[in-house]
Amino acid sequence: MKVIKFGSSAVATAQKIKASAQIVASHKGENNIIVVSSVSGTTDCLIEIADYLYKKNHDGAKELINNLERSYLNLAAELFNNKDQKSNAEKAIANRFDEVRNLSQDIFTLFEEKRIVAQGELLIVELFTEYLRTLGLEVKNIPALSVMRIDKNEEPDTVAIKKNLENQLEILGKADVYITEGFICKNAYNEIDNLKKGGSDYTASLIGAALHADEIQIWSDRVAISKIDNCNEPVERLNFEEAAELAYFSAKALHPVCLTPAKLENIPVRLINANKPEEAGTLISTAYTPNHIEVIAAKDGITSIRIKSSRMLFAHGFLRRVFEVFEQYKTSIDMITTSEIGVNVTIDNEKNLDEIVDDLKKFGTVTTSRNMSIICAVGDLTDQHIGVHTQIIEALSEVPITMISYGASAHNISFLIHTADKEKAMEGLKKKFF
Repeated sequence: MKVIKFGSSAVATAQKIKASAQIVASHKGENNIIVVSSVSGTTDCLIEIADYLYKKNHDGAKELINNLERSYLNLAAELFNNKDQKSNAEKAIANRFDEVRNLSQDIFTLFEEKRIVAQGELLIVELFTEYLRTLGLEVKNIPALSVMRIDKNEEPDTVAIKKNLENQLEILGKADVYITEGFICKNAYNEIDNLKKGGSDYTASLIGAALHADEIQIWSDRVAISKIDNCNEPVERLNFEEAAELAYFSAKALHPVCLTPAKLENIPVRLINANKPEEAGTLISTAYTPNHIEVIAAKDGITSIRIKSSRMLFAHGFLRRVFEVFEQYKTSIDMITTSEIGVNVTIDNEKNLDEIVDDLKKFGTVTTSRNMSIICAVGDLTDQHIGVHTQIIEALSEVPITMISYGASAHNISFLIHTADKEKAMEGLKKKFF
């Protein structure tokens, strides 16, 4: 049994829904569970509707609701030729948007907003299910709101999820395929909520882990992962740790939180490009290739902040006070290096840079460098494997390096360079490793 997740882009149009349905049909009889995200753009539109309602602009909200409903009716018209099936789809659409309209008439709170946002997933599952039945599949729905749970800390309640899934599958009985909504869930107070970080990817991973699936597949137009930026050659295999390291650098990578349930249960996760279904994609598992670089990635828009102070020498609490400044302005630190009298950090958000620098001047001399890039090499970089670190340095021998970060992870070594030198650095690494 596999858990197969289709992202928003994989169900963005009638043509893509049909293509995704054909993928499901090709695995008929495997008892697979399909997880579906809302149609691309729907969640953003529903959030905007909620924003109008918070501002008590009911006319603006109604206009958006009507436009979104019309787009779904057009989608149904493209999907279904059969009169009865088209009628069923139109009824499902009408029911969902009637609920959105009803929620917009009373006092509007976060509770109503989450119920509105959930309609995107609920609606696409109904349409996708109806279309799968046109292909002759016996499809049964596992309601996410009856299965997925988060606790008071907004973390998945894995014990409850496993129990609920097993109960639902027993009640439903055999089917060619099962389908459920991604992203949405119930919270500890039995209110409609969502999984936030990771969304539908997280749903798929949690279900796969709960049922000990053979594989979790993520179908989207943002995968698979390339070996290097602007390169069409996909990475065939990644270790879970390597994949987690890439999350900061690549929008194609999964959020580390999504990988954790699968990693803990040793279930492989396969990222597949929905536009290239014939390709195997990228397989993420516990296996790795020793002493080997898998991916070279880069991130631009980096700012370096260096604090130099003789007071740092032998002084306890110095770094804590420095970090508290960034915490105060809710600014994340990406890379960090230290010496006896200095600390250098990087950030990718300059919103509060002036205020941060002003506060840091209390501790020493502060200098900043803008227009920087982080280059990272991801692979097996344990200290047991001698030589690969030297090869990386050799590949960057003609590039001025401002910072090097290595040691916090055995799968990532990162370099801070001037963005003007990025192409030269990437080309040097590409020649050396690929």
